Formats: sequence, C-alpha cells, structure tokens
Amino acid sequence: MTFSIFLPEQLATGADVKLPVLYWLSGLTCTDENFVQKAGAQRLASELGLIIVCPDTSPRGDEVPDDEDGAYDFGLGAGFYVNATEEPWAKYYNMYDYVVEELPEIVARNFPIDIKKQSIFGHSMGGHGALTIALKNPEKYHSVSAFAPICSPMNCAWGTKALKKYLGEDESTWSDYDSVELVKNATRPIPMLVDQGSADEFLKQQLKPELLVEACNRAGMPLGFNQRDGYDHSYFFISSFIENHLRFHHGILSMLV
Repeated sequence: MTFSIFLPEQLATGADVKLPVLYWLSGLTCTDENFVQKAGAQRLASELGLIIVCPDTSPRGDEVPDDEDGAYDFGLGAGFYVNATEEPWAKYYNMYDYVVEELPEIVARNFPIDIKKQSIFGHSMGGHGALTIALKNPEKYHSVSAFAPICSPMNCAWGTKALKKYLGEDESTWSDYDSVELVKNATRPIPMLVDQGSADEFLKQQLKPELLVEACNRAGMPLGFNQRDGYDHSYFFISSFIENHLRFHHGILSMLV
C-alpha cells in the first residue's frame, strides 16, 4: 500500500515536537495523489501545524481482484472503506482495518504525530468512509468532516452495489457502514462538518445529505451543514472550502491536552 504524508515546516527545524494528524480519504477512482495535487491544503496545514495523511482508496497489485467489467464504482479505486467478507474480495479488501488500525501504527512509528490528537475527513466515497469510521471510533477521532459524502450507501446505487458484493446479501450487515444508521445508534457525540455543492450531479441520486441532516437533528449529533450554491463534485469545490475544514479540525485538536 502507498500513502502520501504532508509534514509542516515546523518539523524542518529539528524541534522535538509531535503534531496533530488529519487523515484524508479520497473518493471513487482516486489514489493517494489527488488530494495532494489538487486540494491546495499544504500552505494552511503548515501554518496550523497539521500533519495530513492520504491513503489510497483500495488495495493495489496484480493479484488483487478488480470488477470483471472494469466498472469505476467497484473494485480497484473503489474499496468503500469496508472490511469485505465475500469472495474474492475478503482477502484484500480490508480498507477499514487498514485506515483505522494498520496505517496509524505505521505513521506513528515513523513520523512525529501526536496520537492523542487525530481527526479524519474525506470526499464522496471518502466522505462516507470518514463519517463511518469516526462514528464507529469516537475515542480515536476528535472531529470529522466531509465534502459531498455518500451519506447513506444503503439507499443509493453506488452503495448497494458495493455493499452487496463486499458484504453479501444480508442487508443487516450493511448498516455498520452507513452513516445515517450509525448516527441513529451513536452513543457519543462527535463534531461533524459537511459541505455540499448545490450543482453536484450526484446530489439527488447518490449522496442524499438530507438523510444525514435529519438523522443528526433527531439524534442531537453536532453537525454543521453547508450547502454551497453553484458548486459541483470536483476538486475545485474542495479547494474553495478546504480552509474551513482545516480550521474546523485545528480548532478542536488545538484545545486538547
């Protein structure tokens, strides 16, 4: 597995410090490079003293199975941040464990992160991943944010296709990877921020943020939701509002002892 990591300028001085870390999860068809090249986060991350880790979106390698039809919304580049239980996906498609357990251990062994100060954010499929991971692990992540997340994969074509193939026909197992369902059963609040463009071509059929807003309102989950008029699903949208997300996470992480 390949991941990218951004280290703030403070670390170039050789000072013995440990800094907060943000994990960014990218969307369908992406790799670890999309955010690095297109989001424009480095300047402010350096100013705020935030380390950013960007993992790939799925396992890679010649032996890793892909969708037999080469579809963009399943298989390579579309791991959906789940632990697959169905063959032939179960052996390699364990992106949930990779993001939550394996990658943080690698990063902590090799870089000066403060493991007590970490948060997570993402885009589209990665927004789905960030939300579900944070909701399932509120003791590990102090805040979560997302751009145009797939809010309820159990209720959209992208999600039902992926969950059925990765997890099987029993839909009761799908709810463990559905943000709306997780909010309904959450036992601990976590600060959440979501930005959604009104001109997003996937808004009505695939993303369905209204379901997340409704679930959070009913559960009393702290959610800041912004609809950005005229913005689409692209990285132009992300780069326009990345500052808000970095400052959101920094404001929470900087208060921790």
